[in-house]
Amino acid sequence: MDSGSKGKLASAGAVATGAAESRCDWCGTEPLLIRYHDEEWGVPERAEQPLFERLILEGMQAGLSWLTVLRKRNHMREAFLGFDIEALAAADDHHMEEWLRDPGLIRNRAKLASVVINAQATLALPNSLSEQVWSFVDGEPTQNRWCRQGEVPSQTDASVAMSNSLKNLGFRFVGPVICYAFMQSAGLVNDHLVDCPAHSKCAALS
Repeated sequence: MDSGSKGKLASAGAVATGAAESRCDWCGTEPLLIRYHDEEWGVPERAEQPLFERLILEGMQAGLSWLTVLRKRNHMREAFLGFDIEALAAADDHHMEEWLRDPGLIRNRAKLASVVINAQATLALPNSLSEQVWSFVDGEPTQNRWCRQGEVPSQTDASVAMSNSLKNLGFRFVGPVICYAFMQSAGLVNDHLVDCPAHSKCAALS
């Protein structure tokens, strides 16, 4: 999340620590997940680089837990050149071999290759990545009102459409489920449960 999004969330007020019993179920009691839930998840993000980072991180999660990705995120930022799109688009075999030897990364060759491929696909877009992904919600966050975690879908018609579009544009690791997780993370949809303190705070940022 960029400093602008953090500033918006701070001005709206942080989720109270004492409200743990009403947070979304998925963050449990793990401090890293709680901080991510309270400060980032569902906050509308429109800046290019943070959106690209979110898309890569969601692809990295495939088959793994989100906690694993969060624990490696700071190291990924360092290894992946700060998620600088132009720099990653120019990454070569030397970078790939370094990444494959790095125990701090998720050392899956296909996932690592997608970092470079998706950077190149982003630069080749006729518009911005932000314009591309936000077009699937008509430029405004979808405000859902789920009461139970079991009601929250793993994919929607919008995420299927986004997935098909991104695949046609050359992106990798952008299936419908990954795209929906990305939409939740970047605030294209507000999937906080209605009794979670973050629901109204994210809605106020739309």
